Amino acid sequence: MVRAEPARLRPHGGPGPAADGRRVTGPGIPGRRRVAAVIIRDGCVLMVRERGPGPTGRHDGPEYWTLPGGGLEAGEEPAEAVRREVAEEVGLHALDVRFAYEAPYPSGWTACYRVDVAPGEPRLGVDEDLVCDCPRMVGLIWVPLSRGTGSDLGGDGGDGDDSVGSVGTDGDAVVMVPTLLMAARV
Repeated sequence: MVRAEPARLRPHGGPGPAADGRRVTGPGIPGRRRVAAVIIRDGCVLMVRERGPGPTGRHDGPEYWTLPGGGLEAGEEPAEAVRREVAEEVGLHALDVRFAYEAPYPSGWTACYRVDVAPGEPRLGVDEDLVCDCPRMVGLIWVPLSRGTGSDLGGDGGDGDDSVGSVGTDGDAVVMVPTLLMAARV
């Protein structure tokens, strides 16, 4: 198991970035505005497998699992960004979008929203703004929420500690632990 430096989650608008997506900075946390969607179906949360940038700048680096989401576009409201990201990344139509919690990500604080979607199966999207011949998004998976509630994920081993960490789930891919821990609670 790989663990990142500890940081606390901020459920339901606690101290830190606001649900409206305002920029917030802190030690080791860039001020990038980001949103993510917690889509739950049949006791599982939908995760996207992404490839990080490698040494050449191409998306051929380490792979990891994360919630569908991304950065806000200029003038975009967070709920609008969530709807757009859900459509772009997993091909689903967001019906209801509700703020759930905030979590630290390597790219900055992320406002996470509980999203109810229209019936249909998710399909892997393509980032058309990416000027790289290698895809950033490479897979989808439904992760049982029960995996996000115990010490097998490296945080909240029953002691209420929601520190940031990550856990291997598929070869070298990792899951952002606060994402799963909080998703299991919303």
